[in-house]
Amino acid sequence: MNLSPVARAPRRFQLPPASVLRVELLAGLVVALALIPEAISFSLIAGVDPEVGLYASFTMAVTIAIAGGRPAMISAATGAMALVVVGLVKDHGAEYLFAAGILAGAVQAVLGVLRVPRLMRFVPRSVMTGFVNALAILIFLAQVPYIREGGMLGVALIAAGLLIIYTLPRIVPSVPSPLVAIVVLTVVVVAAGIDLPNVGDEGELPSALPLLGLPSVPFSLETLGIILPYSLALAAVGLLESLMTARLVDDITETRSDKDREARGQGMANMVTGFFGGMPGCAMIGQTMINVRVSGARTRISTFASGAFLLLLVVALGDLVAVIPMAALVAVMILVSVSTFDWHSLAPKTLKRMPTSETVVMGVTVVGTVATDNLAIGVGAGVLTAMAAFARKVAHLVQVERVVDPDGSAVFYSVKGELFFASDQELVDSFDYVHDPERVLIDFSHAHVWDASAVAALDAIEQHYARYGRVVEISGLNQPSAELHQTLSGQMAAAH
Repeated sequence: MNLSPVARAPRRFQLPPASVLRVELLAGLVVALALIPEAISFSLIAGVDPEVGLYASFTMAVTIAIAGGRPAMISAATGAMALVVVGLVKDHGAEYLFAAGILAGAVQAVLGVLRVPRLMRFVPRSVMTGFVNALAILIFLAQVPYIREGGMLGVALIAAGLLIIYTLPRIVPSVPSPLVAIVVLTVVVVAAGIDLPNVGDEGELPSALPLLGLPSVPFSLETLGIILPYSLALAAVGLLESLMTARLVDDITETRSDKDREARGQGMANMVTGFFGGMPGCAMIGQTMINVRVSGARTRISTFASGAFLLLLVVALGDLVAVIPMAALVAVMILVSVSTFDWHSLAPKTLKRMPTSETVVMGVTVVGTVATDNLAIGVGAGVLTAMAAFARKVAHLVQVERVVDPDGSAVFYSVKGELFFASDQELVDSFDYVHDPERVLIDFSHAHVWDASAVAALDAIEQHYARYGRVVEISGLNQPSAELHQTLSGQMAAAH
């Protein structure tokens, strides 16, 4: 057997250039600092100890960095997932939460194998815009309690932090301004002895590494019955938020991601997190925007670093992290909120050019998400509104042209458009059953019959003409339409 004279060297992992590595690591550090108070807050929402959310943020980030399909996207404990499990924790305790997270991960992994995430292509652009704008609003609203708690002094520090964040890049572009703002404000507050809310006030930081183990729950059908509804909800909410975030990062970086792999990776990360005593999580839009848009990260290194730095900060440097003023982190999150919002979507010129239905869909998505604090509900409402708008638009695209034979013995109708449940009644109402001559010819060469409603409409047309003694001849159906008509004609109850 002859081998090629040029032997291919095995592919080896190569570290990126030092400049890229620095950007990725610093981005991970900034994300880790922003993750700590949020992970603690989400733990309190779910009704568990702060370490549960912190451990989850570590294991989710590290696992998804390896198994995920969207490089540079950050996954951790989230508010959306915390809201789902409030009832479960209250009624059954944290161990059932871990079990539900493991089962939710398994469901997500199966959905990834079945390529269900490919259905994301049916989410309209207006829903994506509404999703982004709603998230920006929610990120800002989450900072309001900290702004109020800090008083005027806190507002002044936030303003100083924003000044550093926005002006430093113009002076020293290579230094991450959010990290500098956090360090400078922390030094000022500690040195001056200013009494302001800090990270330590959010909850006690863990002092030990997470341990691997099985949830302490009975392995029975009763347990499955308890956790299954929560697991299915967690899987759906987590995948929706993660895939929408992945699509957003695709647009920002002008690269493509593997949505099926992302679903499998999210599932694997949630299973690992459950075994390490963490709460279920998913992609985080705020931290992802810090990582990708603010810090310029593009690889899996930043995602892995965010988890590694988080664990290092809370376990080894917990006392130092605890004194970081919340005002510094609020400044960073306000930057994220402003950067995330699609201001172009609200520009007068954009609103004037955009079809009214598109603007309504965007608005419904924003209002639904902000009002319920639930991305799944907001996006679901947006998609349903888009479907209704599309069906209404397509339903009016059916055109019926009528030509009477010069001798008055026959009439010819030409039907153009898509025939389905939303356009069937318009089709039925387009014919002159009373005054047409005895012979009626209907040509469907430029139409397509999509469903049983359209077939029922054709039957109804023939029945209406039959009442007046007219003979209907249908022609021009393409093969799929003819097969559907042949299969269902006469089987549908008259409803027109």
